[in-house]
Amino acid sequence: MTTFDAMVAEFRQKNAADERNAAHEVMQQIALAGLSRGGFFEKAAFYGGTCLRLLHGMRRFSEDMDFSLLEPDLGFRFEDYFPAVVEEFRLAGKEVEIKMKHKGQPSAIESAFHKESSDVYDIGFTAEKRLKVKIEVDIDPPPKFTTEMRVLSEPRNCLVRSYVLPDLFAGKVSAALFRKWKNRVKGRDWYDVAWYIAKRVPLNLEHLVERAKESEPGADVSTPEKVIAAFDAKIDALDFDNAKADVVQYVMDTSELDIWSGEFFRQMVRKIEFKI
Repeated sequence: MTTFDAMVAEFRQKNAADERNAAHEVMQQIALAGLSRGGFFEKAAFYGGTCLRLLHGMRRFSEDMDFSLLEPDLGFRFEDYFPAVVEEFRLAGKEVEIKMKHKGQPSAIESAFHKESSDVYDIGFTAEKRLKVKIEVDIDPPPKFTTEMRVLSEPRNCLVRSYVLPDLFAGKVSAALFRKWKNRVKGRDWYDVAWYIAKRVPLNLEHLVERAKESEPGADVSTPEKVIAAFDAKIDALDFDNAKADVVQYVMDTSELDIWSGEFFRQMVRKIEFKI
């Protein structure tokens, strides 16, 4: 098995941000291999930006790992999979500890991201406190999604269950439209939306409706026309300088962001293909 340090060395690192992104990505890959070893993907699926990066080659790095149970299970214990993840890191030459983040009074940012039915954990090195990866597991997921098994080749060949792309797209659209950041903008969401559209991934409207029920009760995204209208309203309110500032440290080619503007995204969302 390839060691952690050897995997990090394979990345072309030009600055501190590149070094951090490489280390995070290798931690994510090892964690996925450990979860696969432990049978986690018999009950859960991978989704979100890190899923796009590791399983579909999106050209931006991502920090956190998001998982969803296949069916609601409020008694689910992620702790049962800790030993397999710890062992996978040990084989790669690193000792880690996994801690559950206890839900006290959430910060404004945390409350915008974490569902009440989600459990949140940190994986961190015992000897290097600066490096950690956050894992969130949705134990009461919205329905009407489909999954598939995909091969992850690093640090070894293994199978990872993930949402299919149209359902991943639905989750990202829900995040872009309804995630509450107050005065901040999560440019990473908008980068991902543009990626899906450019790849001509159809948007699963049925799953988007279920996601919206959780994220923004009362929002109506039941038709393509209503989705486009919701995008237009959101785009009108966006500060694209803030959006670029959020995502720039994670993008491999920052020139991709030069075209970002309200007009760019208005035209892009009109290219969305819908799975109805």
